[in-house]
Amino acid sequence: MATTLVVIVAFLVGWRPNATVLEWLASGAVVLMFVGAISWASAAVGVLVKTPDAANGFTFMLLFLPYISSAFVPTDTLPSFLQGIARNQPATPFIETLRGLWMGTPIGNQAWWATAWCLGIFAVSYITASWLFRRRAAV
Repeated sequence: MATTLVVIVAFLVGWRPNATVLEWLASGAVVLMFVGAISWASAAVGVLVKTPDAANGFTFMLLFLPYISSAFVPTDTLPSFLQGIARNQPATPFIETLRGLWMGTPIGNQAWWATAWCLGIFAVSYITASWLFRRRAAV
């Protein structure tokens, strides 16, 4: 819902994507895939920590990923010590894939990297959350 609200506000302030219906559907799938992966990571942390505030702190930290990515500026323009981080974290391929789908910019292999990141985060988080839950339930 938050993404939908952001897209609506973007339209209201003048953003005009040139995506086709198929590209909008693909971007929706990319967003759902990313949200699903991050949700399982949050679930794993939620089972691990003892308080809701601690679990909320983890998701708060995730809000900073886009700031060290290609979301606001090209990664080549970042300070050299941040370029490697910006190029090799999950937000950059996710953002570049959406940008390509919505604005027609080249996607290259970013969609594959976004998918790999999402599947990797999902797999590790699902296995970890399941194991932690079983362990905590047995106590």
